[in-house]
Amino acid sequence: SFIDFINNKWIFYRFLFNNNYKQIQKWKESKYMKLILASASPRRKSLMEVLGLDFEIKVSNCEEVINPNNNIQDIVMSLALQKANDVAKDYDDCIVIGADTVVCCKNQILGKPKNHNDAIRMLKLLSGNIHSVYTGFSIINTMDNTIITDYEKTDVTFKELSEEEIINYVNSSNVTDKAGAYSIQGTASSFVTELNGDYNNVVGLPIYKLSKYLYNTFNIKGAN
Repeated sequence: SFIDFINNKWIFYRFLFNNNYKQIQKWKESKYMKLILASASPRRKSLMEVLGLDFEIKVSNCEEVINPNNNIQDIVMSLALQKANDVAKDYDDCIVIGADTVVCCKNQILGKPKNHNDAIRMLKLLSGNIHSVYTGFSIINTMDNTIITDYEKTDVTFKELSEEEIINYVNSSNVTDKAGAYSIQGTASSFVTELNGDYNNVVGLPIYKLSKYLYNTFNIKGAN
């Protein structure tokens, strides 16, 4: 009947309205939610600022757990998720970003050196070789528990480094807070003969890939 037709049309449009309203509300909520970077790295902070986003820093203090049976990309993604989760548990209305970077050369995983001697060992290993830089990142929306975890890989080739170059670099730079004992945006840029992949990934955060997720999945304004 005509009345049934009208009722069915009303139910259909009400469904569309409610569904669209929920999507719009979700978009508005994520757009204006607090954004937190779970990292103490000044390099990651600088890269986030490039995106033109307002964010806060809250450093994760979790004890990192590594499964030695995992491949490298799974290790960095797991560590990034652990850091993001550690901060996210204290909030119910924000988006948290965690990240972790490691260097791999000749099947050896290089994190941050323990001391200057360890840094010298790492740089001797990197000298004249190709190494891969992996950065895992994890994004958590604490309001609806949406979680995205991914990684980026960049291959970097170093020239042959003399013992003097290595020692001078280690003595003149703060190497103990950097994976692989070097910072590509500093003096060590002169060590690089070739780079394949995302440069910012080597700095500490693949902001191109990260920004796509922030914009497309989390609707973060200014992240595209």
